[in-house]
Amino acid sequence: MATKHQFLREYIKAIREGNAAVFAGAGLSRSSGFVVWKELLRPMAEDIGLNIDDEHDLTAVAQYVRNKSGNRAAINSAILEAFSKNVEVNENVTILTRLPIYTYWTTNYDHLLEEGLLAANRNSDVKIDYKQLSYTKRDRDAIVYKMHGDVDHAADAVLTKDDYVQYDRNHPFFRSVLQGDLISKTFLFIGFSFEDPNLDSILSQIRLLLDDHIRNHYCFMKRVKQTTEMTAEEFGYQKARQDLREEDLKRYGIQTVFIDDYSEITQMLREIEIAIRSNNVFISGSADFFNDNWTKVKIERLAYKLSNKLVKEGFKVSSGFGVGIGSSVINGALDEIYGSKFKHMDEHMCLRPFPQGIMDEDERKAKWRKYRESILSENGIAIFIMGNKKNYENEKVIADGCLQEFEIAKEYNCSIIPIGCTGDAAAKIYDAVKEDVAHFSYLEHYMDLLGTESDIDKIVDSVIEIAKTQRIIQ
Repeated sequence: MATKHQFLREYIKAIREGNAAVFAGAGLSRSSGFVVWKELLRPMAEDIGLNIDDEHDLTAVAQYVRNKSGNRAAINSAILEAFSKNVEVNENVTILTRLPIYTYWTTNYDHLLEEGLLAANRNSDVKIDYKQLSYTKRDRDAIVYKMHGDVDHAADAVLTKDDYVQYDRNHPFFRSVLQGDLISKTFLFIGFSFEDPNLDSILSQIRLLLDDHIRNHYCFMKRVKQTTEMTAEEFGYQKARQDLREEDLKRYGIQTVFIDDYSEITQMLREIEIAIRSNNVFISGSADFFNDNWTKVKIERLAYKLSNKLVKEGFKVSSGFGVGIGSSVINGALDEIYGSKFKHMDEHMCLRPFPQGIMDEDERKAKWRKYRESILSENGIAIFIMGNKKNYENEKVIADGCLQEFEIAKEYNCSIIPIGCTGDAAAKIYDAVKEDVAHFSYLEHYMDLLGTESDIDKIVDSVIEIAKTQRIIQ
């Protein structure tokens, strides 16, 4: 058994290192209104005189239906009817497809994973047929392997005993690809019953090859509880059966995370997303004008040192390329990346320059607002430096974009760090935070420094200390 803390620590680590994967079963789709396998087969089983609740081998039931009718028409029709309806993507799918996970496997026929990835502005490369395995979709952000088929190709869906027996012939290489992922990635099995013959065979082969060197994976299981309708003997049987299942899964490296209610899964996924975001830092600021206290050289030096040290400490820095500051943020990050991070730029820096050339002011404001929301939704920490710009008369004004980013950062529950001593928008944000410092308790011991300090190294060291307190490491 794995504790929740252990699971969160290890899976968050796998996501940050790019080694995480998801295996989605029917349970993941159930809260969106789709049926699980047993319910799909229930009416067809009744038609041939079987009670689905008394059956344990559901592939055999599907085969009996196929044998009785002489064709797959009833099965294909059931799949189309059950999985073609329009439903809402549930929160678990939404979070899983927002996370920076590259590999998704599923035995489901529905399109929830693809829809979730699309809503997260991620381009999915969906593999249904083995011929698609040799093709790579351009600009893909994630791969979705649908190893049992898709509702749009119901005639080829894997459901009956014959389908499983002939799986390697009709779906060659899928097992090999899954084997490779199970060896090299940390999987989260969610909504999965582990009664699938395909997966059982693959896991057994990996166990045979790697013995005790098999990689750890995780699954959720609802803890058996005694109800008022259940006798002590029935409860004892169910509990013993669950314990045996847990021990059996350990043979394959699958650690069970027990829950008392399915809502705990959603809460853990939320915690994972918050932890992933907490390692991402957005540096907001712009500077068309400078002063004696904060000259152009000094502001650029502050931005450079701050981003450089953030990357050195393992944070991922995001920048909107603000005037007067953005270049220094980028240079600071790049110098550290090229010096000690094996040039893995995407892991440590995200550049998000704003769309230009939009002449209509209302359209520009709307697009830039949406763009800011997109940036800040991916970051857990927002740092504010200076923040001024030229108006149409070339006069100095507060950068309203920085103030808007502050408001958006609050909406997304970002940890906010205003370097108020640099003035302008950062000073206004600092004043707002100071008036409500109880809601920013992590800043209480740093408020004086953030408001008055002029030494760059002291500011940078303090901001790094604050950021570390806000980074969630399970």
